[in-house]
Amino acid sequence: MNTNKRKTLNVFELINMSVGFFGIQFGWGLQMANMSAIFEHLGANAHEIPILWLAAPLTGLIVQPIIGHMSDHTWNFLGRRRPYFLVGAIFSSLALIAMPHSSALWMAAGCLWILDTSVNISMEPFRAFVGDLLPKEQRTQGFSMQSLFIGLGAVTASAMPWLLKNVFGLVETGNQSGEIPFNVVISFYIGAAFFLTTVLWTVFNTREYPPVDMEAFRERQKRNGGLVAGAQRIFSALQEMPQTMRQLSWVQFFSFCGMYSLFLFFPPAVARNVFGATSESSPLYAEGIEWAGICMAVYNAVCFGFSFLLEPLAKATSRKITHSICLLAGAVGLISLAFIEDKYTLLVAMLGVGVAWSSILAMPYAMLVSSIPQHRSGTYMGIFNFFIVLPQISISLGMGWLMENFLNDNRLSAVVLGGFFFIAAAILTQRVNAEAEKGEQAGSTQPATEAGKASKLPGKVEPQL
Repeated sequence: MNTNKRKTLNVFELINMSVGFFGIQFGWGLQMANMSAIFEHLGANAHEIPILWLAAPLTGLIVQPIIGHMSDHTWNFLGRRRPYFLVGAIFSSLALIAMPHSSALWMAAGCLWILDTSVNISMEPFRAFVGDLLPKEQRTQGFSMQSLFIGLGAVTASAMPWLLKNVFGLVETGNQSGEIPFNVVISFYIGAAFFLTTVLWTVFNTREYPPVDMEAFRERQKRNGGLVAGAQRIFSALQEMPQTMRQLSWVQFFSFCGMYSLFLFFPPAVARNVFGATSESSPLYAEGIEWAGICMAVYNAVCFGFSFLLEPLAKATSRKITHSICLLAGAVGLISLAFIEDKYTLLVAMLGVGVAWSSILAMPYAMLVSSIPQHRSGTYMGIFNFFIVLPQISISLGMGWLMENFLNDNRLSAVVLGGFFFIAAAILTQRVNAEAEKGEQAGSTQPATEAGKASKLPGKVEPQL
């Protein structure tokens, strides 16, 4: 029987469809924790590293909407989204294996581009996966489960080189110029294995719904699946963005301005402002960088744990209220860094950041998915990620000028500024159209937004139950 209502999944089925995010985040985590060091091992100067890091947001800006559109118009023996999970996982794993063996800076930069491209191929369809498979009332739980695996993957990846050396006794070598430490090399091997095996688990243990009218789907696939047609459809989708998505885009923009300020400047800020290091050659600088890694592991661990609370909080209040409260908790955490001089108190500040990060990874998507046409969900999820990469590009290109002219090159001030970005995002969250959420909480079978209107359009692909 054809119906709009999807099957409610049990916890094991939710885990099966989300576990691939553990491997994806493990790959991201290794990259975040180790790529700057790899570049420096290969002779990069400090001022060159930010430009090398621009590969990640630039790649996402191009790849995600294209992959989203393509996955909307794909169906084969693996399904709709799963072919992209698998292809991205294979190339990501190969890039992770090759990365620590780079013998020149251009090779490492090339591996980073391949890795970012491949990770985006796997990651973007995962967001649309929730809307494809879960009923409206379970989507917050689905995105929360993804947030859980993201947090777990980030914590494990960040700690892996330290664990291999201090827990498993792996001898660290590679202190010579141009040689990557052995424990880092093995960490990348482990990351490749986790990436491929967890994505394979999701691919082979999750079933996708086939199109009800395969002939109509194939016709639409021929009409809209090409690159030129795809570009036109993406541009059209940008012009036709639902109101809820437009409002959420500003929430995402300011949220990721806050997070990217943390990513770029928190470790050197801890080393200089808390540990008192005056130069990179100081032992205090190395200690500060190491402690900043512990702090980042703490907020990722909080992200992992708090993801269990997101769904009950959203049910008790609303998604908007929950997200605003979480963002304000992150703002308190970042702004409080201006007054902290003790390294252990930094861990307390990271609690608020972890709460905000957990919500950022789940709540906007849970609010978005009910407002977009289901048959274009991949395209819109890809476009929505514009507002993740654009703030990263903006901060990478603009924060240097801001620090030089207004912040007196104080790295801690840049991190504290991220807290005010969180406050702006929390305020903007309350402007988001809540009609779709009200419809879901009331048990409506049709959302009251553009998604509900789109469900009546001809040619829409519905699940076969």
